[in-house]
Amino acid sequence: MTTTVTPPDPTPTKERKRSRLPKSARAGGTLHAGPIAYVILALFTIGSLFPLVWTAIAASRDNSRLAQSPPPFWFGSGLFEKLEIAWKDANLGEAFLNTTIVAGTSAVTIVFLSTIAGFAFAKLRFKGRGAMMLIVIGTMMVPPQLSVIPLYMMVAKLDWTDQLQAVIFPSLVSAFGVFFMRQYLIQALPDEIIEAARVDGASSWRVVWHVVFPTARPAMAVLGMLMFVQTWNDFLWPFLVLTQMGNPTVQVAIAGLGRGYTPDQSLIMAGALLGTLPLLVVFAIFGKQIVGGIMQGAVKG
Repeated sequence: MTTTVTPPDPTPTKERKRSRLPKSARAGGTLHAGPIAYVILALFTIGSLFPLVWTAIAASRDNSRLAQSPPPFWFGSGLFEKLEIAWKDANLGEAFLNTTIVAGTSAVTIVFLSTIAGFAFAKLRFKGRGAMMLIVIGTMMVPPQLSVIPLYMMVAKLDWTDQLQAVIFPSLVSAFGVFFMRQYLIQALPDEIIEAARVDGASSWRVVWHVVFPTARPAMAVLGMLMFVQTWNDFLWPFLVLTQMGNPTVQVAIAGLGRGYTPDQSLIMAGALLGTLPLLVVFAIFGKQIVGGIMQGAVKG
């Protein structure tokens, strides 16, 4: 009785797995999404854009049409007229300038201080580091509404009411920013690079400037964008310390629109649309760089 021995498959395991992949993947190309993926992405895109589009539609109509059922789902003829009225009535030119100053100053300061503090908590060894980090995280759990009264008393004593510094100074630091940068630098910044810089005689500030900042640039871009948007959209605190006739931010200026016995909803929508457009422009210009920075940081990490 003869036994037939089957020779082993000469194709390596990786080659067998590769042979089961689509031709585009085996050739080194990219995998293409199927029709279902495109449908899902289209639905999510439409759902994300719908609030913005409907705001523009509502701004182009009048109160009587907005009160009807069903509401309008296409543009009217009064959009540019309402935008012009909202711009003049709310003094949005000055409000845009004030908000840009406040949001830009806060974003730059938060990014700078958070990167330094995050590096200290991530890579430096000092007594009480863990306890101090727990305190920083603990401040994130306190509702910001609890600090409104003591903060307003402090601002009133300094005679800063209706001045931009009353909004700028409370937003110069961020516990979230410190935690965000710490978590990023733990993974993205190897200890060996810091030790090599120390061996070369670099001081702490030189390490921060020439090692930490270049490594943390992707996370700094993301944090700066988040803080800029957050400060731009902040309403409660600016509404308490600023007035529409003094030094309003965008949100304070929009809050004064459409006042009366019957609020003009279309005028309010026009102001909200104008207040949103600068953020869309900023993200359209820098969004690709920010997303690229995120991916670069992910690869480095």
